[in-house]
Amino acid sequence: MKASTHLKTVALAAALLNGAFMTAATATEGGWASAGGADWPPEPTVIAHRGASALRPEHTLAAYLKAIEDGADLIEPDLVITKDGVLVARHENAIAIVNADGSLKEATTNVAELPEFADRKTTKTIDGAAITGWFVEDFTLHELKTLRARERIPAIRPANTAFNDQFEIPTFQEVIDLARAESEKRGRTIGVAPETKHPTFFRSIGLPLEPALIAILDQNGLNRKEAPVIVQSFEVGNLKELRKQTDVRLAQLVDDAGRPYDFIALGEAEKRTYDDLLTDAGLKEIATYANILAPYKTFIVPVADGKPGKPTDLAQRAHAAGLSVLIWTLRPENNFLPESLRKEPRNDKTARGDSVGEITIYLDAGVNAFFSDDSAVGRAAVDAFRKKP
Repeated sequence: MKASTHLKTVALAAALLNGAFMTAATATEGGWASAGGADWPPEPTVIAHRGASALRPEHTLAAYLKAIEDGADLIEPDLVITKDGVLVARHENAIAIVNADGSLKEATTNVAELPEFADRKTTKTIDGAAITGWFVEDFTLHELKTLRARERIPAIRPANTAFNDQFEIPTFQEVIDLARAESEKRGRTIGVAPETKHPTFFRSIGLPLEPALIAILDQNGLNRKEAPVIVQSFEVGNLKELRKQTDVRLAQLVDDAGRPYDFIALGEAEKRTYDDLLTDAGLKEIATYANILAPYKTFIVPVADGKPGKPTDLAQRAHAAGLSVLIWTLRPENNFLPESLRKEPRNDKTARGDSVGEITIYLDAGVNAFFSDDSAVGRAAVDAFRKKP
């Protein structure tokens, strides 16, 4: 597979009208940017987590295109920013991380092998954690475009390494261009759901994500309530700030433990945790600035003794507060599934388990949408769910 085959298109993420996922999907006569009205997106909604990341290296145009081909309603680019202020799609701002002994720990690019960038290796504290490696914000877009993407978790997804070094790092604008082109080609609206990564950190170094994000939304006619866009964040303050500047749909991500980093940065002034956001009072507050609650999946269905348990009442309480519910992340491999949903060989982390079964459990529990690493699996689960009596 050649990189040129995939470098024409990008994807756009979930649109939720008035905080609710709707029941049908169409591409409007006014074009892609004017899509996203009351009849879009379909529910339940399949959102491609970093693209088809179970099948292609994540956050590449190839991964986004594969997800669209496999039936994703939306694609999700995590956003970080270059030295010259351009938003690009990477899981983290660290594009290669090394261990204390200098060995490579994790990489989404080939930067560690390029001698011309050896001097860019450094140690930074990101959201309270010291990380040694190479970081997007130390590269201009031109420099970043000379790098090539690699599979982030090769031990779990060895087949994806066949695509290493074939694809560029896409800009957010390229992702939007892909979503627009594929929507027009396929006659259905494909949305983008960008996540702002480490907004407090980027603000602290003089590269705030929010102005660049608003500028791109404006430039593409997307700074509207019904645009096919959802902006996500694990932090709270930047979503509240974005709400002052845009009417696009916002999603409050909730991690399975700990606190939003902007709360940590505030010190004694803000002691709340993610758990506090999920109380009735917390949900009521979220509804004042966001449309969507996006909790880790086990807040909806806990797992105990290797089995999914009885659903909590969180989805129902969120709906009562006026919020749609989007969960993350449903992955097909045994490594990510509860023991009861793994398939033989059960001890093989790379083998695929019953991901359709897991997705169905969450759909039965009342979620409106989910992030999936394999949109074909997500689409199969949704199609089967819709046929249930």
